[in-house]
Amino acid sequence: MSASGETQQIYDLFIIGGGINGCGIARDASGRGLSVALAEMNDLASATSSSSTKLFHGGLRYLEYFEIRLVREALIEREVLLKAMPHISWPMRFVLPYHKDMRFENSTPTSRILNTVMPWMKGRRPAWLIRLGLFMYDNLGGREILPGTSTVDLTQGPEGAPLQERFEKAYEYSDCWVEDSRLVVLNARDAEARGAEIMTRTKVMSCVRVDDMWEVIVQDTNTGVQRRFRAKMLVNAGGPWVGDIIHGKIRSNSTEGVRLVRGSHIVTRKLYDHDKCYFFQGTDGRIIFAIPYEQDFTLIGTTDAEHTDPSIKPECTDEERDYLLSFASDYFKQPVTRDDIVWSYSGVRPLYDDGASSATAATRDYTLKVDAVGGAPVLNVFGGKITTYRRLAESALEHIQEYFPQAPGTWTAGVALPGGNFAVSDTEKLIADLQQKYPFLTPFWARRLIRAYGAEASEVLGDVREAEQLGRDFGATLTEAEVRWLMEREYAQTAEDVVWRRSKLGLRLTAEQVAALDQWMSDARSIGAAQAAQ
Repeated sequence: MSASGETQQIYDLFIIGGGINGCGIARDASGRGLSVALAEMNDLASATSSSSTKLFHGGLRYLEYFEIRLVREALIEREVLLKAMPHISWPMRFVLPYHKDMRFENSTPTSRILNTVMPWMKGRRPAWLIRLGLFMYDNLGGREILPGTSTVDLTQGPEGAPLQERFEKAYEYSDCWVEDSRLVVLNARDAEARGAEIMTRTKVMSCVRVDDMWEVIVQDTNTGVQRRFRAKMLVNAGGPWVGDIIHGKIRSNSTEGVRLVRGSHIVTRKLYDHDKCYFFQGTDGRIIFAIPYEQDFTLIGTTDAEHTDPSIKPECTDEERDYLLSFASDYFKQPVTRDDIVWSYSGVRPLYDDGASSATAATRDYTLKVDAVGGAPVLNVFGGKITTYRRLAESALEHIQEYFPQAPGTWTAGVALPGGNFAVSDTEKLIADLQQKYPFLTPFWARRLIRAYGAEASEVLGDVREAEQLGRDFGATLTEAEVRWLMEREYAQTAEDVVWRRSKLGLRLTAEQVAALDQWMSDARSIGAAQAAQ
């Protein structure tokens, strides 16, 4: 880089956005030998990609919209992803209680057909139709690891214990959990290991086509220092800001639009003792999940509401909170109340605007558009599900192949992310081995480390014999050694990065402990900057 702040290298791709789509594309492209720079204006996964329902799933309800291709692709991907990241993703069983009052969302193609053919059902879901949907769910994508659907007698066993007695039968099927924000960070780490330049807290100030190249000016939001990049192609993976980038930064006349849909979740005290999830269907046709969360809590969500402006931080509204509480209370014996809530979060899904009549009906499929009008091309990324992020990245590389004919073909399927190089069935063994190597670890601590870092957990702890050798104790098993790892290897700069995205220890730490951690990290960054300047 010259004294003027201009990068001399010409990059193949400059990616705007450090969510799962941006980082997934960066990883795929770097692994094919393309030179990549990525800029994220905040922390990685600071918006939509840390605010999901934390599931790798096919999207059972999307079958009602006849989105067969999306569901099939997502179902195939579940096990591909599970094998590549068994530390941050694992199988889960979902219990779908059945009762005769279950209804379709009125705008689905399935509901319109059923209302025509079986008007006496008045929009209710018959049991045979649910079983047919689950049969398709079991067989559309094929399965090697995940078990298929079974029927559960709720009058017997733990699944029915927390539910109201009117629920006597349920269907049980498989999907997978994923630590969404850690997924983004691990993709970024792998991209960087393969040659990509990953820049967080770096805002794109302008993008201009010059001589069939993009000239991109970025600014470090911490220091104010600006840099100028040149790239053959721009990738707009701005998530909720994809439309703003098209019209404000790139100044394109593209007519493609994004539809912002807010999804809110609440986290409550632990509502039941077993490790299975619930799939609840409402009388309004919508569905929510109740999921075991962070060992001691229950996650309930999500909602679907229009969100007008990406610059307005999404928050779980009182109306959404009460909706989720009421919905869950229709199923649980013990009503879920505001007093049970320990945290809530909300994210904005940047869906492709397909003109659907409601937020619930808007497609969750992804749309990729290359715009080469005016010179250097740009790839705009709309929509997508976290489950299909890897396939989205492959599709993105297919869309731009003509500009980089020298790039080899697909490679990411089955390639482990950092820390994920072990078998899905070996997780418990890794936890036991870690406790044997570090006897001071509690069961909770050991499990948390393996679920976060997998085979790299020993690298995080280092060569220590006692807990005191890990440095300062910030509370809830978070130590100085782990924080240093997160700062040096995983782009963390603030306490919020650590306790709400690299982990969920914010659920266990006090405000004073979080403030102390933030101050320590600020001091550590200042010392590091001073040493680098010498």
